[in-house]
Amino acid sequence: MKYLLDTHTAIWLAKNSPQLSQTAATAILDVRNTLFVSIISAWEVALKCSLDKLRIDGNVAGFFEIAASNGIAVLPIKKSHLEYVQDLPFLHRDPFDRLLIATSECEDMTLITAEKNIKKYDVKTLW
Repeated sequence: MKYLLDTHTAIWLAKNSPQLSQTAATAILDVRNTLFVSIISAWEVALKCSLDKLRIDGNVAGFFEIAASNGIAVLPIKKSHLEYVQDLPFLHRDPFDRLLIATSECEDMTLITAEKNIKKYDVKTLW
């Protein structure tokens, strides 16, 4: 299966955080699965680090290292993702989450997220 990790999911994975659900951890550690993060997650990390709302060793470079060291590919933002966002209802206003929803739908991936507001949408999630 193909999985898109929400920003917090990738961070919690790297920190071996107990906040990462057992279901999510099992899917992430299954070598048969292909894992991705969106470049939007790197932007979110860069923004939150610059505002001192998030601390990651190495800041955004550290986030890319988390992805690389865990075999997680970084997806670019595509035109189709932005077109999907444009038509997405405003059930949730977070721009990062909205683009993650669009990416997971356009790329036929399951989004691994603990974010309850994402579940307001008809999107495949796992937690």
